[in-house]
Amino acid sequence: MTGVTVGAGGAVAAATSLPPTPQRSSRRRARLRESLVGYSFVAPNVVLLGVFLLYPLVLAGVLSFTRYSGFGAPDFIGIGNYADLLSDAVFWQSLFNTTVFTTATLVGSVGLGLAIAVLLNKALPGRALFRTVVYAPMVVSGVASGLIGVLMFDENTGVIDKALIAVGLPAIPFQSNGGAAMIAVILMTVWGRTGFNMVIYLAGLQGIGQELYEAAELEGASAWQRFRSITFPLLGPSTFFLLIMNVIYSFQVFDLVFVLTGGGPGNATTMLTTYAYQNAFTTRAQGYAAAIGMVLLVLMLAFAAVQWRVNRGRDVTE
Repeated sequence: MTGVTVGAGGAVAAATSLPPTPQRSSRRRARLRESLVGYSFVAPNVVLLGVFLLYPLVLAGVLSFTRYSGFGAPDFIGIGNYADLLSDAVFWQSLFNTTVFTTATLVGSVGLGLAIAVLLNKALPGRALFRTVVYAPMVVSGVASGLIGVLMFDENTGVIDKALIAVGLPAIPFQSNGGAAMIAVILMTVWGRTGFNMVIYLAGLQGIGQELYEAAELEGASAWQRFRSITFPLLGPSTFFLLIMNVIYSFQVFDLVFVLTGGGPGNATTMLTTYAYQNAFTTRAQGYAAAIGMVLLVLMLAFAAVQWRVNRGRDVTE
């Protein structure tokens, strides 16, 4: 028995040591050509990604360790900018504002998008028109949304305050009160993001089999029970995607806040992005602005990593 085993092993070793046949060589050339074709399709995207994303990111990371005004040569100061952030009250205020803004817009836009998607997933008259109306704000730029917000929330000429005064109610100081200004920014963001969330949830809803609802209905499940036990769990991947996308968008919001409030009154609506812009182009502390940008990047990556891990663990458990 041992002799047969050794003989077989020797035959295999001999076979593997044989020179390549023409058939093997042709297969290798075919695989090489296939790989080169794939790399040729990927190469333009990799080059663009490297030039317009990775290179500026590395440059910003290096700049965050320097004191630089945009003129002359930067001075290396190590972690000096990051140390200054710890004692910067405006930085902590902007971080708090960004967190409040992100939480409020995430809950508002995702929740409203889910509710509208569930409603418009049914056979209703004018359903296509309603979907278009809800999605329309997504095609409006952030600057245009900010200008629309000014028309709506301006204390002197805004539509909302004029309507309140017309019915005998006091006007709301959207420009001079920090809480009211933050509410205005949140409302405009929810208005702009709900359509995107609705579309993603509609795609998820249309992938759920109707037989599940029919079986649950036969078992006597109410509409709320069907939503809680079938719809919401099966929309988990859509919810995970929207959480990541909306948090990234909210942490990067700039144009809407810049046009609508400019970060005021005071620093009541100053976000990390607007504070970084102020340092980079107003006070000309570009190294400090780069440090703020690095903190913002770390926060977004940390949130995405936590969400990815939680979602992966849930999938494995199920």
